[in-house]
Amino acid sequence: MERNVMRLCELREKEVINICNCECLGFVIDVEIDICTGMVLALIIPGCAKWCCFFGRGNEIIIPWKHVVKIGPDIILVELPEPRGK
Repeated sequence: MERNVMRLCELREKEVINICNCECLGFVIDVEIDICTGMVLALIIPGCAKWCCFFGRGNEIIIPWKHVVKIGPDIILVELPEPRGK
């Protein structure tokens, strides 16, 4: 029986790609977890100037779990629309 589990160290090796514009956002450095339910709430990626104002805190890009489309063997696909007014 195959289990669908993954360790944080495995997530950190995957490149995160935004499918809306094919932009590489970087690699996962951390995850945000709800300590009551144990559910993953978001992926955290080191920030860049373009996305910090949209999904970030300081120098991090926070990608809510609902925006994760697919986790593959080498990459994580996310769907982040361009911020309005761009």
